[in-house]
Amino acid sequence: MKTTARVDFALVVPAFNEAPNIPHLIPELRAAFEEFGLTGEVVLVDDGSTDRTAELAEAEGAGWDRLKVVRHRVNLGKTEALLTGAEATGRRYIVLFDADLQHLPAEIPRFLDKLDEGWDIVTGRKVGRYDKRAVSSIYNALSRRIFDVPVSDLNSMKAFRADVLKAVRLRHDWHRFFVVLAHRKGFSATEIDIELHPRRAGEAKYSGKSRIVGGVLDLVAVWFHLRFSRKPMVAFGLPGLFLMGVGVLTGLIALYLRYVMGLGFRPLLYLVILLVTVGVLCFAAGFLGEMIASVHDELDAARRERSPGERGSGAGEE
Repeated sequence: MKTTARVDFALVVPAFNEAPNIPHLIPELRAAFEEFGLTGEVVLVDDGSTDRTAELAEAEGAGWDRLKVVRHRVNLGKTEALLTGAEATGRRYIVLFDADLQHLPAEIPRFLDKLDEGWDIVTGRKVGRYDKRAVSSIYNALSRRIFDVPVSDLNSMKAFRADVLKAVRLRHDWHRFFVVLAHRKGFSATEIDIELHPRRAGEAKYSGKSRIVGGVLDLVAVWFHLRFSRKPMVAFGLPGLFLMGVGVLTGLIALYLRYVMGLGFRPLLYLVILLVTVGVLCFAAGFLGEMIASVHDELDAARRERSPGERGSGAGEE
């Protein structure tokens, strides 16, 4: 018997210069849909490829009405490809699937069946050997420690209700923090083990030291966003007040030394000016941040009124 998720889902496949994998990807997806009786659709997002990825996908999928190919004129990134794919479908559930076939299409029904249990998000926990295990383990451990999410692998195959994506705001490369942002909104999440297979062809798109540095900086940015975006005065106003207080105290000490002890020390005056100036700037930044946060809250409330179905669900707890 077909479950709701197996019927009403879209498989979003970001693809950037994956022409060598397309001859494997499309036939295997097609075979999996037939084998498991899946009646969803496949949205392949060509993210500005220069190797005719989109054309090859359309040729391989000729006659298969479940395949839809959409294009970016330039390479925007996986987050943007995910958002484009989600906008191109009206299905209730979204499955994010990589074009490199490091996860097999046979995993798709397992994710959909887990969604039918009532979970908002289902993520894959990679098992098996892979090159970036050490880096991935450290990154995921830090994320769990900082964000307190109920899953252990943030950057793997995942499936979720489409309205979850509408409830969070993803910036460039923030697909890695989709679960973090959604969980903070109150959506439930769980994970299942999935095997990671070697890339069959082509080159890995997410490797190199720059990706590690970028990932760490994004992690800090997301932490700051979640912790202080609604209370910018805490992040900037309190340090500003502290610096101004230290500046005033230092000024009093400078006056005491100058007029009571008869000692003049000009660098102390410069320190007073620096502390008070930086303190005032920090406080002003916090004040402006509070005004921006108020406008954001008003816009967010207006958006929720237009989309009454957007909500966080606590379903799926066992």
